[in-house]
Amino acid sequence: MKVFSVRGITQSGKTTTIENIIKELKKRRYSVGSVKDIHFEEFAIDQEGTNTYRHRRAGSELVTARGHYETDILFPEKLNVEEILRFYNQDFVVLEGVEDTNAPKIITAHDVKEVEERIDGTVFAISGRIANTLQEYKGVPVINAMSDVEKLVDLIEEKVYEKLPEFSGECCCACGYSCRELGIKILKGEAKREDCILGEENIKLSINQQEISMVPFVQKILYNAVMGVVAELEGYHKGSNIQIKVGER
Repeated sequence: MKVFSVRGITQSGKTTTIENIIKELKKRRYSVGSVKDIHFEEFAIDQEGTNTYRHRRAGSELVTARGHYETDILFPEKLNVEEILRFYNQDFVVLEGVEDTNAPKIITAHDVKEVEERIDGTVFAISGRIANTLQEYKGVPVINAMSDVEKLVDLIEEKVYEKLPEFSGECCCACGYSCRELGIKILKGEAKREDCILGEENIKLSINQQEISMVPFVQKILYNAVMGVVAELEGYHKGSNIQIKVGER
């Protein structure tokens, strides 16, 4: 799954840019998901007095509202981006206004000042209203999502990589970089997605069909624990493919 974020202030062309990107990605037969971050403290779909609100106040940890044309699952908390993305399996997921994630970014802006406030090594394109006056800024292409969306999506296909983990530098860095630093290197063409050594793991952990990323030392602990037991069992031989399923009763 490839994930990228589009960031910009209100009325900078952010949602219009995303709308046109999604249409072009669908035209190219990709499956697409999206996440919208709402920066309004009082925002809530579940309003006081509704039946679902009463369920939640009574103590329900997960509430689902099912109608004829949509199903809404309501969590009584703010989930982090990694938890949200576990519900997605699309080819591309577009994040609108999401800042707390390690993903390539497109900036939308009115002017250079707004670009300067947001640009960093994770930005691979600029769009929005500023695209009416600029074509490039500090080596980053400025592309009009209204008139040249094909060019913008070509760049998305070229630059956006399979989602990297969110481990801190102190936690992993087995490839020589933090996850964010590796992402920046990939965008610059100085590294490849395959440089993340988690793709070489010889043990995988899934919880409820969702694969869980593990840093190398956790992989090693789990691998050694499993192999220490299994290697003593009759029928085991070196190179065997081993599968273990655990369910709680």
